[in-house]
Amino acid sequence: MNTTISILSLFGGVMLILFGMKLAGDGLQRAAGAKLRNFLLTATGNRIKGVGVGAAITALLQSSSATTVMLVGFVGSGLMGLTQTMGVILGADIGTTITVQIIAFKVYDYAIGVVGLGIITSFLGRSGRWKDVGQAILGFGFVFFALKILIDTFEPVSQNPFMKEFLLGLSKDPFAGIIISALLTALFQSSAATLGIALTAAHSGILGIEAAVPIVLGANIGTTVTAIVSSLGATVDAKRVAMAHVLFKVIGVLLVIPFLDLFTSLVGHSSPDAARQVANAHTFFNIGIAALFLPFTGPFTRFVSALLPPSFAPERFGPKYLDPIVLTSPTLALVQATRESLRSADIVQEMLTRSIEVFENDNVALLEEIQERDDDVDLLDREVKLFIIKLSRETLSDEQARREQEIMLFSDNIENIGDVIDKNLMELARKKIKGGLTFSKDGMEEIKALHRKVLENYQMGVAAFAGSDNELARRLVTHKQKLSEMERDLRQAHITRLYKGHKESIDTSAIHLDVLTNLKRINSYITNVAYPIMEREKE
Repeated sequence: MNTTISILSLFGGVMLILFGMKLAGDGLQRAAGAKLRNFLLTATGNRIKGVGVGAAITALLQSSSATTVMLVGFVGSGLMGLTQTMGVILGADIGTTITVQIIAFKVYDYAIGVVGLGIITSFLGRSGRWKDVGQAILGFGFVFFALKILIDTFEPVSQNPFMKEFLLGLSKDPFAGIIISALLTALFQSSAATLGIALTAAHSGILGIEAAVPIVLGANIGTTVTAIVSSLGATVDAKRVAMAHVLFKVIGVLLVIPFLDLFTSLVGHSSPDAARQVANAHTFFNIGIAALFLPFTGPFTRFVSALLPPSFAPERFGPKYLDPIVLTSPTLALVQATRESLRSADIVQEMLTRSIEVFENDNVALLEEIQERDDDVDLLDREVKLFIIKLSRETLSDEQARREQEIMLFSDNIENIGDVIDKNLMELARKKIKGGLTFSKDGMEEIKALHRKVLENYQMGVAAFAGSDNELARRLVTHKQKLSEMERDLRQAHITRLYKGHKESIDTSAIHLDVLTNLKRINSYITNVAYPIMEREKE
């Protein structure tokens, strides 16, 4: 019966650590908001700064795996280069040691108080940043409480002769300890969870430092699995980030193994407290590999690139920036959805820009090319919306929820503009070409003038969305009225030419007026982008 209770307590304690760390990481990440993304992106071009940023972000997210997954997403999205990530990866490995050092303190004595503080903060905050902070505190409280459960579980187990024999075997066979720890960490997807168990076992006297050090080394290898999984199906550079993380850890472990006794002795003399020795082993290892690899990040980047050369196979068109792995990180997911929407907007801008050439030169090949591009726009619009729908299952802050709606609206309007160009403007051009019709000189100049204005407003709308720029949004709305007046004047000018009996105007009248109408429709769609940006400013 006691054995059954111990197994259930161990299982519950481990699950509570995992849940608590996820709760804490999610709460802190939402509380940080967009600053988290900007903070990580400041690591560009400076290895030392990258280490600091990686350590800080990982300490915030409570997981080096989470930071590495973000890097995989950033590199896959083109926001960061491979070289820029090397220092951040090494820093992330140092950052995760902070969590383990905190756990090594007797924080479990205050577990219930921390849980209570988290509940009160969440309740008083109700919504917004304080609610997220409260959730993070509650998560830490659960972790601390889980440590208390594990300590109470391990104390009677420490007297079990079979367990003593098993742990003695681990101390004599460090490779077995490394493999078991790596597998457990891969299963938990958290090195801190594995090390939390090791800490409490060491505190209870069930785990000596000789057996604990291989567990620490294995946990460092096992934590790379999450990054490997996140890179599957991603770009080559994203895969290289995951490989770099694996190589840092594996090479580090291989370098330590020949000097394992010396390393264990150093750790043993670092503190009289057994739990602190485990935490110190983790810290020494990660600081050591950072110091070893940091001066050689350039050559190491070239080495990783050589191991994973670029693929020259033709790529099928599809989303470039949407990575399902980052859906658990709303800030990064919204960045990726924004970039994919802007990619679609670039395609539509090219369609709009070149559409006037079809009317001027009766270019059938260009007409068909433009219509084919609309299929790409439709595909990206669908993928962005599916991505956003999946994201909405996660808990979003008010700011993130607003941005989510802005992206949905922007993508929808861009897709509508693509449809107008494809199904209306290009069909009018086809009708003009098929009928051998020609616009009058004045008529063509008027269409080009309106087209230029619409293109200017289109570019303004895209810029307003990309930067959430309220000033550009206001200008865009003002320009809508001016463009409507311009379209009305041009329509009247065409009708005047009809009264004068101009043959070209008479032959192309229906097409001419429909072109003006559809250019005005395009302007209305892009202006729709401005309204949610202006509404945000009022709040």
